[in-house]
Amino acid sequence: MAEPQWDPKRPRWQQIADAIRQRIQDGTYPPDTLISESRIQGEWGVAKMTARKAVAALRAEGLLVTTPGMGSFVKGEADD
Repeated sequence: MAEPQWDPKRPRWQQIADAIRQRIQDGTYPPDTLISESRIQGEWGVAKMTARKAVAALRAEGLLVTTPGMGSFVKGEADD
């Protein structure tokens, strides 16, 4: 897999959150898709804390729902 092209002027977690947000909007990640920190770490080659910040930002925006012991999932209509 190619190394991501990082913008040195923006935190990596924001860039990852932007990419995931785009994937949710374009349907690449439909409702109930698991968005795990380990998946983010593997795909983007970042530290756990960076992945955690990206997930937290998307959760704060209401795009992800986190269930303790299960993980973070793309929010669906029934999650309201």
